Amino acid sequence: MGEVVNFRRARKARDRAAAGRLADANRAKFGRTKAEREAAGADKARVERILDGAKLED
Repeated sequence: MGEVVNFRRARKARDRAAAGRLADANRAKFGRTKAEREAAGADKARVERILDGAKLED
C-alpha cells in the first residue's frame, strides 16, 4: 500500500518551491545593494569623463 498524501499540503509545498525559485531568479536579476549601484554609476561616469576628455573634435 502506498503512502497517504495530503493534497492540500502537497499543493502548498509545490507552490512554495515555485515561489522560491522565482525569488532566487529575481535576487540574481535585481539583487544589488545601493552601494553596488552607486559604485557602478560612478565607474560609468569616470569612463565617460575619460573618453570625453580624449576627444580630438566634436
